[in-house]
Amino acid sequence: MTFSNPPASARRKILADTRTIAIVGASSNPARASNFVATYLLSSSAEYEVWMVNPRETEILGQPVYPSLADLPAAPDMVDVFRKSEDCPGVATEAVEVGAKTLWIQLGLWSEEAAQIAQSAGLNVVMDACTKIEHARFHGGLHLAGFNTGVINSKRAK
Repeated sequence: MTFSNPPASARRKILADTRTIAIVGASSNPARASNFVATYLLSSSAEYEVWMVNPRETEILGQPVYPSLADLPAAPDMVDVFRKSEDCPGVATEAVEVGAKTLWIQLGLWSEEAAQIAQSAGLNVVMDACTKIEHARFHGGLHLAGFNTGVINSKRAK
């Protein structure tokens, strides 16, 4: 059976019910999507406790970095994956083992196998979607150009 993402209402509920997010594949490089998303998720507009997971880093954005999901201080509500698609089944297995509630695989990534592993264990699964974009979308931070510019109409200010 082919996986399909939950509808927008379910993704909104997942984000609303989430308090802790483990970013697997977090990077200290500000040019990486994981760094951009982590910056947003750590902001006051998102209100999450964020744990970075990367065995090659020690600190990202002033936060300690854990070598694996098993090393986190508690089970994360969500595992947000920034790894290659072929790495996702292993991350899904680890997410199940640590007691996560949601496996969220980032924009551009897809793994039917990872979805099957996570869903079979009762986890919510979202793939090929960005937590930052979805959170901002549900909280009024996006518009047609992608970000809330504060401009109400298309006329240029004088």
